[in-house]
Amino acid sequence: MEYSRKLWAYRHFIAAHAKAKTTSSLGNTNLGALWQVLTPALNAFVYYIIFGVVIGTRGGVENFIAYLCIGVFVFQFTQSVVQQGINAITGNLGLIRALHFPRASLPLSVALVEIRNFVTALAVLLVIVVVKEPVNLEWLLVIPAMILQSIFNTGLALACARFGSKLRDVKQLVPFIMRFWLYGSAVLYPVTRFTEHLHGWKLFVVELNPLLVFIELYRHSLMENVRLAGSPAQLWIEAVAWSLVVGLAGFVYFWRGEKGYGRG
Repeated sequence: MEYSRKLWAYRHFIAAHAKAKTTSSLGNTNLGALWQVLTPALNAFVYYIIFGVVIGTRGGVENFIAYLCIGVFVFQFTQSVVQQGINAITGNLGLIRALHFPRASLPLSVALVEIRNFVTALAVLLVIVVVKEPVNLEWLLVIPAMILQSIFNTGLALACARFGSKLRDVKQLVPFIMRFWLYGSAVLYPVTRFTEHLHGWKLFVVELNPLLVFIELYRHSLMENVRLAGSPAQLWIEAVAWSLVVGLAGFVYFWRGEKGYGRG
């Protein structure tokens, strides 16, 4: 497709814009890039105190700290893409009106920034996990899991960018949507809570949740003796399907609105 070729021609622009976004977002803080790791780590700490200690939702999970941290870090990856993607067009109207370039460059730079952030956070996550989990070859499965989630996130960023450009107030709903998604993704408690209390179509819908699928893949890759929402083969098939469908659909959806961005 001609549009894809244009994006490839602007790959250096996308990379430069992503670097500029990272620098501007962290340049006014004393800890700088360290916040890319501290944010999910602090979230995990708060959730552990509330759900693991106070409420006691660990539900027999041997290494609940690793279980929780994997969920929080992986969820944060997608959450950040949604939060930044929704503003990819509306937050760059001056640039859009001043320069001619493929508009998908903006949400793609958002996805690139968050991929870089997640790679850094993932290194810290592995340190947390290795405290109680043995290192083995299955850890390498994190790489394809991250690639699939990155494709999914990129499609999500593209879709959110167009959606946010059409409905400016939707960004006010994003925190509530993401909180609902958080509770439905078995981030804060064992996935067995779903299988114990949900049946029929309700359980089917929950188990199709793409973020639940991705989180479970990371847990399968990094942890031993962990109960999953489905068999590893089923999870991989669902992850591939979600990444391809959302990645392609997000790209087409954004591309179809290319001529309208920055107007009005």
